[in-house]
Amino acid sequence: MLRFFAVFLFILAAPACAPRQMTVGDAAFAPRLEHGSSVTAAVMTDGARLPVLSFEPENPRAVMIGLHGFNDYANAFAEPGPGAWFAERGVAFYAYDQRGFGRAPGHGRWAGDQHMAQDLAVVVSLVRQRHSGMPVYLLGESMGGAVAMRAMTLPEAPAVDGLILAAPAVWGWQTMNPFYAAVLRVAAHTVPSGRLTGRGLDIWPSDNIEMLRALADDPQVIKETRIDAVYGLVGLMDRAYEASGNLGVPVLLLYGVRDELVPSGPTAAVLDAMRGGGVPVTALCYPDGWHMLLRDLQRETVWGDIAAWIEGEELPSSRRDLRPCGAFAQD
Repeated sequence: MLRFFAVFLFILAAPACAPRQMTVGDAAFAPRLEHGSSVTAAVMTDGARLPVLSFEPENPRAVMIGLHGFNDYANAFAEPGPGAWFAERGVAFYAYDQRGFGRAPGHGRWAGDQHMAQDLAVVVSLVRQRHSGMPVYLLGESMGGAVAMRAMTLPEAPAVDGLILAAPAVWGWQTMNPFYAAVLRVAAHTVPSGRLTGRGLDIWPSDNIEMLRALADDPQVIKETRIDAVYGLVGLMDRAYEASGNLGVPVLLLYGVRDELVPSGPTAAVLDAMRGGGVPVTALCYPDGWHMLLRDLQRETVWGDIAAWIEGEELPSSRRDLRPCGAFAQD
């Protein structure tokens, strides 16, 4: 037993095996959008090129920026995602590959929550320049929701008119099972480049099986995740959780009862913090919703609620029986 603890302490003290982040260069360039007939990329201040997927109506009346989830990329908002659907209704829609994901630099490496938040602030500024005077909303799915929340804590937070958080990733260190947290900390400091696949866990993110199969076949979707990237994600979720009472803009918080990835407890705590902090928040829960609410089989119900919220109209789902949703039922 003593030998076990000696080895354990040695592992914890090993300095060569700390969690790593990708290297991000210093600010040396004026950021810009690359575009022809549509926007194709956002170039950051360090020169990093973040591919953009855009859906642009002829006469938009509002703008939405989509932030994809962990291991995904901007294609999350293409069919069967909501990008084209919103564009058909007069909302210009932009989604970009965040650093470390999809076709962006550093595929598979964690960029750090501050860099991800700063990238978002730059993208918002560029999109605002392109659509001067129009309201701009952030639509964050899972990790994307956490990035949106984290960005609102920056000294120069992005100038947006509202946040739409679809199953935001808020299961950070504060709310994680202590045993899981301890295991992750040890793994991140001993085998940071180790890979996790999630195979055999029997966790379903959605009821849209056709969409899940397409993700499995998509080479841009990360299937084997570095342990230090998971460690970084938990840190991001922790900071999003801490930010929840101080977001400063209206929020639409969406959650599905069948979510098997982000527990209901932390999400309910975030909702309480928003309400306690005076954040203008509307919460909607879907009794048949899964984690990937924007691409589930009932996705158009969710899209319709988002569209109504943007327009300041009554949300169609607010008239449904939400008793299975507990803390997420309308006040």
